[in-house]
Amino acid sequence: MSSDLVSAMSTAASGLRAQTVRIRVSAENIANADSTAQTPGEDPYRRKIPTFQSFVDRETGAGQVRVSGVYADQSPFTQKYDPAHPAADERGYVMTSNVSSLVEMADIREAQRAYEANLNVVDASRAMMMGIVQILKA
Repeated sequence: MSSDLVSAMSTAASGLRAQTVRIRVSAENIANADSTAQTPGEDPYRRKIPTFQSFVDRETGAGQVRVSGVYADQSPFTQKYDPAHPAADERGYVMTSNVSSLVEMADIREAQRAYEANLNVVDASRAMMMGIVQILKA
């Protein structure tokens, strides 16, 4: 019984770590959402996307998740007309980041909910373990 609780806590802890990375990457994206190229022809900040991989922990036998990498989103940059900008091309357009703050806020909200769900699993497992300890003491 207690090994099942340890497995549940281990799985939830890996989920907590994964969601923390997801929130951090989205926050970095939002911080750079308004960035532009510095010189003509240069790329501005490119949105980052974390990817995850599931695996089974050999020690506990619990399903886990880990960050397998953080990759650059290859979607196209947007352009805005600003002929006075130092990075403006010959037509007066400046390349801006491919980050959508709305998408990033939605991702953060989803990651926050997943984080809270994993935290609830850890709390419930800990409470059950404490209950087992109390029963064994009696």
